[in-house]
Amino acid sequence: MSQSAAFAGFWSSLPTPLTPWVLDVIQSMGHTQMTPVQASTIPLFMQHKDVVVEAVTGSGKTLAFVIPILERLIRRDARLRRNEVGALVISPTRPTPKRELATQIHSVFSLFLSAQPDNDISNESENGERSPPHLADTEYPGAGFPPPLLLVSSDKSSPAQDIQRFFSTGADIIIGTPGRMEEFLLGKGKSVVSVKELEVLVLDEADRLLDLGFQAALTRIITHIPKQRRTGLFSATMTDADALSELVRVGLRNPARIVVKVQSKKIKPSKSGTSQDTEVIEERRIPAGLQNFYINCLPSEKLVQLTHIIKQESLTHHAPHFIVYFATCACVDYFYRILSTLLPSNVQLHSLHGHLPPAARTRALSAFSSTLSSSSSPSVLLATDVAARGLDIPNVDVVIQFDPPSDSKAFSHRCGRTARAGRSGKAYALLVGRELEYIDFLSVRKIPIRQHPYILADGSATRDSDCPSEDDVVDRFLSQIRQTVMTDRALYDKAVKAFVSFVRAYSKHEASYIFRTKDLDLIGVAKSFGLLRLPRMPELKDRDRSKWQDAELDWDSYSYADKAQEAKRIEERPKKEAPKQDSETRAAKRKRNAAWSQKVEIKRVAVAT
Repeated sequence: MSQSAAFAGFWSSLPTPLTPWVLDVIQSMGHTQMTPVQASTIPLFMQHKDVVVEAVTGSGKTLAFVIPILERLIRRDARLRRNEVGALVISPTRPTPKRELATQIHSVFSLFLSAQPDNDISNESENGERSPPHLADTEYPGAGFPPPLLLVSSDKSSPAQDIQRFFSTGADIIIGTPGRMEEFLLGKGKSVVSVKELEVLVLDEADRLLDLGFQAALTRIITHIPKQRRTGLFSATMTDADALSELVRVGLRNPARIVVKVQSKKIKPSKSGTSQDTEVIEERRIPAGLQNFYINCLPSEKLVQLTHIIKQESLTHHAPHFIVYFATCACVDYFYRILSTLLPSNVQLHSLHGHLPPAARTRALSAFSSTLSSSSSPSVLLATDVAARGLDIPNVDVVIQFDPPSDSKAFSHRCGRTARAGRSGKAYALLVGRELEYIDFLSVRKIPIRQHPYILADGSATRDSDCPSEDDVVDRFLSQIRQTVMTDRALYDKAVKAFVSFVRAYSKHEASYIFRTKDLDLIGVAKSFGLLRLPRMPELKDRDRSKWQDAELDWDSYSYADKAQEAKRIEERPKKEAPKQDSETRAAKRKRNAAWSQKVEIKRVAVAT
C-alpha cells in the first residue's frame, strides 16, 4: 500500500494574492505549500461563498478559515469602530470541556496579528471609527489590527468582564464557546456590542456543535447577526446526512460543499496467480501518513501492552511524544499515579481530562507541548477525549487508545493527533475478545486498521495472538501495582473509582452490540487496574473468580498518607461499625422473642437435619 502527503500548490498560486505580512507568518510556520483543503476553501471563502468543509483531522482546516477572515478584514474599505465585531468563531465546549480548542484558535489568530507591522491602532476619529494606520502603504496594506478576544468559561472571568475586555482592546475577531458567545452578543453585550458590520461566522467542529444540542443557541446567534455575511462549517467527520439536514438550521445560503478525501493505493494480487496485479484506490478518513494498528490481548494484559508499546517505540523507533487515551477522567487520574512505577524513570508523564480546572488543563497541555523530549526521555500525555478533537499538538509520534472511544467518531479524531500536516505517525488500539468485531465497524467508517503482533517483554512479537494464554508479566504487574496502592489508601479509592467508572462507560458504548459488559472479562480488567479486592457491584455477580485473589492486607490499619484524611477515617470508623453491631443485636433479640410455635418448628427442623 502506498501513501504520500498531499499538497496542492504554493501560496502564490491563489487567485487573490495574500497580504505580504500574512504570507510571512504562514511561511514562518513552515507551511511552504497549501494542503488540499486550504487550496479548495480559501479562494471561495475569501470571495462570496458560504462553505461546508469536511476533511480529515490534521489536514489544515484551521488556516483554511483563519486566513480568509484576516484577508476579508484587511480588505475592508473602512475600519471597524471600537464597538463593532468583524468575525465570530464558535467552537464546542461540552460534554467534555473543549475550551482548549477555542484557546488554540485564539493563539493562531494572535500569532498572525502580533506579527503585523507595528502601527498605531488607537487613533480614532470623533465618531469612533479607527483611522487608517500611518504605515498603510503599498508594502503592507491594511496593517494595525487589535488582538483577538477569547470568550471561554473560567473562574477568573465573567460576562461583564468580557464586555470590558472587548472595549479595552477593540477586538475585531471574537473566538469563543457557544454559551459565552451567546451571552456576549445577546446578554450583557446586546445593547453595546454591534454586529452590523460582521463579515464572517465560522462554526468549528460543526458536527459536534450540532450533536451536543447547541442548535438553539446557534439559531439565536445567527438570527441576531446580519444575513449579508460569509458562513463556514468545518469538521473532520460530517456525513452527508449530518451536514445537509442542519444547513438550513444554521443559516447557510447556497453553500459550496468541500470534501477532501484521503486515498491510498493498494495492490490487489491477481486471482490467477499471474503478474497482472490490479491497483485499487481506497478512501480513508485518517491522515495519509498514519500507520493504524490494533493489538489483540486479554483484558489483564492491556497495561502490559501499553508499557511495551511506549518502550518499543521510544527505544527502537526513537519516538519522543505519546498520547494515551482512556475512557474516563477517573482512569486518567488513577493511571497517572500508577504508570510512573511501571515505566522507566526517564519517562515524563502529563495528565489532561475534563475534571481538571481550566488553568490546570492549559498548564498540562502547555507542559506536554513545550517539554524538551527525546527517545531517551519521552513525554507521555494521558488524556480523555477532551484532547481528541481540534487540538493541534505538534510532533506527536504515537497515539495509543487504551480504551476505544464511546463515540465512534472520536476514533479518527484521536488517531489524527499524530501524522498531521503531511508528517508520519503511528496509532495503536488495544482490543480484547469480542471487541475485534470493531475492526469491521471501522472499515465501514473508512478507517483502515491492521493487526500488530502482541509485544513481549523483550520487544519481540512471536506469541500466537489468536489463542493466547495470559502473559506471565501480568502477575508481576499486579503485584507491583498493589505494592504502590498499599502505600496510600487514597490510591485504593482512586483505583475503585476508576474501575467503576470504566465499567459504567463501557456499558454505555455507542456500539453496544460489540461492547457488551456481559462479554467482558471484568476479573481480567480488575487485574489490569491492580485492585486490592473486587468492589461490590452488580456487574461482578456470577463471575468466575477462580483466577482472582484479594491482596493480603490488614484493612483496619490500612491508612491514608494524608494525616487529616486518616484522622477523619479513624473518627468515622466506630460509626460504620455501630450499624453492624446493632444489626447483630436486633437479630439476637428477634430470636429470643420469637413465638413458642416458631421455636418448636425450628427445633424440629434442626433435629430432622
